Amino acid sequence: MNKPRTTRWVLLVLAIVGLGYYGWQRFRGDDQATAASNAQKSARNAVRVTIAPVEKADFPVYLTGLGTVQGFNTVVVRTRVDGQIDKIAFKEGQEVNQGDLLAEIDPRPYQATLDQAKAKKEQDEANLANANLDLQRFTKLGEFATRQQLDTQRSTVQQLTAQIAADVAAIANAQTQLDYTAIKSPIPGVVGLRQVDIGNIVNAATQTGIVTIAQIEPIAVIFTAPEDQLPYINEGQTIQPLKTIAITTDGKKPLAEGKLAVVNNQVDSTSGTVRLKAVFDNKNHALWPGQSVSTRLLINTLKDATVVPDSAIQHGTEGLYAYVVNPDNKAELRKVKVSQSIDGRSVVEDGLSPGQRVITAGHYKVQAGTLVSTAVASSDPAKPKVQQE
Repeated sequence: MNKPRTTRWVLLVLAIVGLGYYGWQRFRGDDQATAASNAQKSARNAVRVTIAPVEKADFPVYLTGLGTVQGFNTVVVRTRVDGQIDKIAFKEGQEVNQGDLLAEIDPRPYQATLDQAKAKKEQDEANLANANLDLQRFTKLGEFATRQQLDTQRSTVQQLTAQIAADVAAIANAQTQLDYTAIKSPIPGVVGLRQVDIGNIVNAATQTGIVTIAQIEPIAVIFTAPEDQLPYINEGQTIQPLKTIAITTDGKKPLAEGKLAVVNNQVDSTSGTVRLKAVFDNKNHALWPGQSVSTRLLINTLKDATVVPDSAIQHGTEGLYAYVVNPDNKAELRKVKVSQSIDGRSVVEDGLSPGQRVITAGHYKVQAGTLVSTAVASSDPAKPKVQQE
């Protein structure tokens, strides 16, 4: 009787244990399913954003402005003698070198004047030779020639000698006037539109030139800077010429890179600016006289600055802020202080640290504590290349 009872108790205990184990497994499975379901729900509710890293990098500080391109040298070519234009030796828009022939004026009147001066010199030389012979004869006569005759003859020789010197000067002047009939380029550069045609009479007294030549290799850009930046400009310029970049006025295409050459010797008190002149090699002729450009003057480079994309900086009623993504993929609001911004990047003086992740797109759906899912974007936007000269 005791044995069957014991067996029943054992079976009962085993049944209870089995039911308990089954219930525990069922409960555990429900918890895991619930957790998985909650995780999936949270993932579906996470706001998708784009992030970029906060970087430590050297940051160039540029002073931006507007400038006007001008020829390094500009010359209005005018005639120095009067006459008729016989020849135009250039094409409009042509590049010329210093000394190249541009135009010719009828040289015949000036050639005749030169020949006349040369003939006059030969005549005076013959008279001087005869006067010297007479002086020698009077000297040999000794006491048979009066002192007055001898002095008069010496004076005649001296007068004719001086006359020959004047003839030499007249020949040089006539030769110069004849040379001026060939109008040559005083500088290398590009010629503009001609102002006279063949057959026109020109004279040295008129202000109208034959053509204008602008030197474009090198070329200059005149621009202005605020007077409060003048100490920094002068300080950097004493170390080495400051780099200057010329860009199209829309800011999209860099044109050339040059050096600051001149800081004007006075500040314009009416505008509070100082004029600056930068020089560019301009081998590719990207800059052209009269062209308007934007300028960037590199006045400093911040070492190991904290740099983020401009798109990470947001404007609020209490100032600037940015969203940082923490290790739990939740957004945290950080107030920031920005000191410099250019080319899509900003320098943050306070509020962020290198290595953090900041949100650059999707801000409008984000608040502090929002769970986010991230896609990484570059924090260093592609910069346009400056054309090499």
